[in-house]
Amino acid sequence: MFGDCILFLVKREELRDHGSMNILIIGGSVFLGRAFVHEAVERGHSVTVFNRGKSGPDMAGTKSIHGDRENAADLEALAAAGPWDAVIDTSGFHPRTVGRSARALSGRAGTYLFVSSFHVYDPWPAGPVDESSERLPCPPDAAVEDVPGNALKAGCERAVEEYFDGEVCILNPGLIVGPRETPGRLLWWLERMARGGEVLAPGRAEQTIQLIDARDIAEFGLDLLQTGAAGRYLVTGPKDTTTLGELLEECARVTGAGATTVWAPEDFLVEQGLGPWVELPFWALEQPAMAGAWAASPAKAVAAGLRCRPLSQTVADTWEWLRERGPADAPYRQGDAVIGVDPDKEREVLRAWRAKASG
Repeated sequence: MFGDCILFLVKREELRDHGSMNILIIGGSVFLGRAFVHEAVERGHSVTVFNRGKSGPDMAGTKSIHGDRENAADLEALAAAGPWDAVIDTSGFHPRTVGRSARALSGRAGTYLFVSSFHVYDPWPAGPVDESSERLPCPPDAAVEDVPGNALKAGCERAVEEYFDGEVCILNPGLIVGPRETPGRLLWWLERMARGGEVLAPGRAEQTIQLIDARDIAEFGLDLLQTGAAGRYLVTGPKDTTTLGELLEECARVTGAGATTVWAPEDFLVEQGLGPWVELPFWALEQPAMAGAWAASPAKAVAAGLRCRPLSQTVADTWEWLRERGPADAPYRQGDAVIGVDPDKEREVLRAWRAKASG
């Protein structure tokens, strides 16, 4: 029932024939960075992680260098610990900071793989995007206060391109899900379904969505490094194959709490003061301003070897991890906004919708 990326018959073991690599991962302690670390260690690569040591323990089988990429002395010490075949940067958000890292590691690594975002593309989310889409304006030395937040990743990309003397590989993911997810969109839906009862669902069950598992990004990124590829790749799930209704149905199934979805049209939800994308995760208004939210093309990445596991597997694995982790210490957030609708507000909207539907 879920659409997958093309499943290539070439086994990953064949890529390991390219030999073990010496890899530096900036970050590596949470979500996508940890997925890269795990996959690199599994493949037998020598992995060094550079982080502040504050977000969690470093994974077994890695060499740890603790420091702050904002600190020039720490970057100088990091560079001296090289060289590496490749550096993977999953935690760059500010152009000046990324620029310092790119300068420090220039000449100390063969390839700089930078994980960016859809947000760099000027048409998105109003229009469809691919690797040729125009990027938002943001200079490589921009400070955080210089440009709008969505443009910062574009400046980070330019910083790597301008300041790193070596091969550059840029990944532009869409919405990333999977075990250890942050900020927690899929986690919120799973926890909501686990509470059971009637669950407010936004818009149409037939609305298509594009999600990608962090582990699939890590596997694809390492495949690129091992085959010497460079360039830019938009990485997300395929278009027009998976629906929001299927995702929520799978969340209800794996949690096993007997939750039932109640679909309310988006114009009614907007009248009730519900916000898309954040209060009800993965809900993109079917209006011109968000017409391209689920219309990105991963064709180039698929041609280069991107494989996406079934979303049903991602949902099941995430639920298993979530049960092991237990309740979160704080609400999930996207920036300053709390992910998920307040339970009291959800009940009020459900009552209002039942009254409107029956009247």
